[in-house]
Amino acid sequence: MRIPVAEPDLSGNELAYVSECVKTEWVSSLGRYVQEFETSMAAKCGRRYGVSVCNGTAALHLALAVLGVGPGDEVIVPSLTFVATANAVSYTGARPVFVDSEPEYWQMDPSLLEELITERTKAIIPVDLYGHPVDMDAILEIARRHNLYVIEDAAEAHGALYKGRPCGSLGDISCFSFYGNKVITTGEGGMLLMDDEEWYQRACFLRDHAMSATERYYHPEIGFNYRLTNIQAALGLAQLERLDEFVRIKRRNAALYAQRLQGVPGITLAPEAEWAQNVYWMYSILVEDAYPLSRDELMAALRERGVDTRPFFRAIHTMPCHYRERSLPVAENLAARGINLPSSVKLTEEQIDYICQQIIELGQQGG
Repeated sequence: MRIPVAEPDLSGNELAYVSECVKTEWVSSLGRYVQEFETSMAAKCGRRYGVSVCNGTAALHLALAVLGVGPGDEVIVPSLTFVATANAVSYTGARPVFVDSEPEYWQMDPSLLEELITERTKAIIPVDLYGHPVDMDAILEIARRHNLYVIEDAAEAHGALYKGRPCGSLGDISCFSFYGNKVITTGEGGMLLMDDEEWYQRACFLRDHAMSATERYYHPEIGFNYRLTNIQAALGLAQLERLDEFVRIKRRNAALYAQRLQGVPGITLAPEAEWAQNVYWMYSILVEDAYPLSRDELMAALRERGVDTRPFFRAIHTMPCHYRERSLPVAENLAARGINLPSSVKLTEEQIDYICQQIIELGQQGG
């Protein structure tokens, strides 16, 4: 038995839409599926505009570029997230400033933001970590008081809700990833969502080498080649048609995990705030001191039993590329204890039973 952490479900209209691209030979960044995917994704999140790009990191970088973030600026980001969030800031020449997590829901701690804001701060990038929304109202209130932009990194939160509102609808610009392990996928891909027409036009301009809309092959600025292909967009549109179904399955699977692991000594279950709908991109647990195995020992034991897992992201401020000589204790603790269990929408109840039984038995046996 080998149960993967994630695998896509491509059993809808994916093959039909991609086949049409091949048959009509519209396989590059021109073609009807690009616009349809952008329009549909924007509508799903209640936004006016969508701009598709080649990956989620490009989405973040392009959002920062559209908002004019550059050398000398600072952007506040959570330390506990995938490194791409901080990398995108560094691409612009700005400096990422890392904020700790709050311990209850594992998200950026809004209560710590104001002490990090300086005259150089230009934006905040909250991240909906592992599919749970961040407390956006608190972040937006602080940002408005200090005249800062908010770029919502919803890369892991397709279909999640914050106080009934879709994740991706809340920041000045919001960004998604469609990597192969995300809730919906285009293989590689990303998208920016926004309501401001000027930003939309700017994003489209910069995405395509900053080429003039009126004069072919005239480039007044340095732009980027961040376009999504029609084939990828076709895949994404078919996936988007099934987003609600995928969310229902992920939440059902999360409920099964919670039922079976409830009360296991030393295992802390994935949280969900009363104001949130967690999409459980990954079903995540913490391995506490009361469990007889360490986090890494449990992962190794599960691997021997055919269960693939992933550790939590490392706290970015502890890594050489973004090292900061300061302690962010909550992020560091979560990074050291967190495990992502198999979370695919193709996961069966029998597989969940098996995974949970291994965790319970290993806890009873001490390995």
